[in-house]
Amino acid sequence: MIELSGVTCRYGPGGDRRAGGTDPGDGDTRAGETRNGTTAGEGGVLAVDDVTLSIDDGEFVVIAGANGSGKTTLVRTFNGLVRPTTGTVAVNGRSVEEDLVAAREAVGMVFQDPRDQLVAATIGADVAFGPENLGLPREEIDRRVQAALAAVNLSGREDDRIATLSGGERERVAIAGALAMEPDHLVCDEPFTGLDEPARRSVLDRVRTLHGDGTGIVIVTHDLRDVFPLADRIVGLSNGRVVVDGPPERAVASLPGIDVRVPARYPPDTGADETGRSKP
Repeated sequence: MIELSGVTCRYGPGGDRRAGGTDPGDGDTRAGETRNGTTAGEGGVLAVDDVTLSIDDGEFVVIAGANGSGKTTLVRTFNGLVRPTTGTVAVNGRSVEEDLVAAREAVGMVFQDPRDQLVAATIGADVAFGPENLGLPREEIDRRVQAALAAVNLSGREDDRIATLSGGERERVAIAGALAMEPDHLVCDEPFTGLDEPARRSVLDRVRTLHGDGTGIVIVTHDLRDVFPLADRIVGLSNGRVVVDGPPERAVASLPGIDVRVPARYPPDTGADETGRSKP
């Protein structure tokens, strides 16, 4: 389980913005710290504003919102890639701040642009990178690599060079790299951006299969058309705050108001309040 309590992330002028993607915060960055380590004042950019949230094991959650709404910053607190200015994050009952290794084993992260996390020349070497850094025996590393590649339909391609892959194939390698850590939850940030239709279908099929096998899935997106049928729950963000949280059929009515694309069969209506619950 992922549990956030009162999480706020604020970035000051000149703050460390090493992230790939639309929101600040890649690397071990504390929100609210500038490059010299001082804390940003109230004039900084408020990326996440007092969010309390829990995500159960095996749950398929969509974090939805427009660009700049705080989605990426929020999910990167799940495994310590961004450390909150205030508030706490725990994974499986353990503080992320106090045990980063455990958090990063439990929560796998796939960035919006897979090039931001592909570190090796070949598929096999890249997928092995995480388990190698855990100091696992070679036999266990090989087992994890083979299982992860099978999960994304890339078995037998360990020696293929990353530079020769299509965008969809790189996305699948990034997913495999996260899966090799055997996480409880897999977080994918805008996984369909820039992919053609066959690649989108392939990635979507892999995600669906992983969820069916028991992995918790968190998808970050501004467009629900691909993932709406799969979601157990939709959490909508606007200006860093949770404004929608509920099952898809209830939450969907409020999402166009925060610039989230929804399937055509779910036009906006007045049947739910801003939390996604039915109006009295």
